[in-house]
Amino acid sequence: MTVKIVEAAFDPWQALPAYQQSVSTLAGKFGATSVFVGTLRDFNEGDEINGMHLEHYPGMTEKQLEKIIANAQQQWRLLDVLVVHRVGAILPNEPIVLVAVWSSHRGDAFDASRFIMEALKSQAPFWKKEYLVKGGERWVLKNTDGYQL
Repeated sequence: MTVKIVEAAFDPWQALPAYQQSVSTLAGKFGATSVFVGTLRDFNEGDEINGMHLEHYPGMTEKQLEKIIANAQQQWRLLDVLVVHRVGAILPNEPIVLVAVWSSHRGDAFDASRFIMEALKSQAPFWKKEYLVKGGERWVLKNTDGYQL
């Protein structure tokens, strides 16, 4: 299990195979890898946005993400989990989050990946400030997807 909070832009499609190759215990053991990549879109709540600043609580954020992953590991048979989350200034089309789950079977990988992502959105201490194209800024107050854990 690995949690990384990064301030610089990252390429999830490079981070994923690099991580997988670095974990020798995965070789030959997994039958499924479920991957979610969240990207900043250029709209929210009916408004166009031209960027966002994402803040977190260092130390606490990582601990909460580790707790979410541990909870998933209790519910599904997982071999490994990688979460990479961006903070700082983010532009539309830039990746914000990568959640990757390795398991022997696809059902566990799919279910755990969704669980981790939804718990991250509702439980991890991140704060988002959007910058509007029409001018001004606003804090994002809720998870717009409305998914219930």
